Amino acid sequence: MPHAFAPDRVVALPAPAARHVQVLRLQPGETVLLFNGSDGAEWPAEIVRIGRNAVDVRVAAALPVDRELPWAVILAVAVPANDRMDALVEKAGELGAYAIQPLLCERSVLRLSGERAEARRRHWSGVAAAASEQCGRVRVTEIRPLRSLAAWLGGAEAELGAARRLVLSLGAEAVAAAVVCMEHASAGSDAGIVVLSGPEGGLTGVEEETAVASGFRRVGLGPRVLRADTAPLALLASLAVAAGTRPGHDR
Repeated sequence: MPHAFAPDRVVALPAPAARHVQVLRLQPGETVLLFNGSDGAEWPAEIVRIGRNAVDVRVAAALPVDRELPWAVILAVAVPANDRMDALVEKAGELGAYAIQPLLCERSVLRLSGERAEARRRHWSGVAAAASEQCGRVRVTEIRPLRSLAAWLGGAEAELGAARRLVLSLGAEAVAAAVVCMEHASAGSDAGIVVLSGPEGGLTGVEEETAVASGFRRVGLGPRVLRADTAPLALLASLAVAAGTRPGHDR
């Protein structure tokens, strides 16, 4: 969507949104809701012209809305193979992830670098925007540039600050994720949450130990081994459920 709106301004919808208006067979005079992904508002807009390949709308006053989780949740995930990352980004966006940090780990199957990595990041950003449109979020999950796990953990202290750090683990030391999520909700904290999840073969022992040394707490999702693209979504869903039990929650 356009990066800035102003009341009574006439703007041309971007091509995907214009096609959506045409597919729905909307007519001039009807209203659509716009968002720019950053200001936390919906912008009602009246359709003023529908051309063959373009749709113009007149923007009305903004309507502030809040459909976000009470915490900024960052999923730091090893990029899964095939097209599974697309589905992960889509569902994470619907569940309210603040950002996704794609990672390259020792056991990663998919290896991306340079322009290929940036092209995939742009593609995933488009998937995230479409997810927000579908579910009614007015913010878009940020897709960060691909980094190696080692480099990302090396800067974790400065980058993550006071955020609560969780690493998904199959080890016996792992605390049940549902327990950790409820703890965070009960504390009433506004601190962000970072979830680290490994690739198809899991994090190596050294990688997991390095994460723990960087302040990450081991959490588990039960006795079954979930796919690399399922596990972080399961934890994100648990956080979304826990958010509903947070003291003072009134949504």
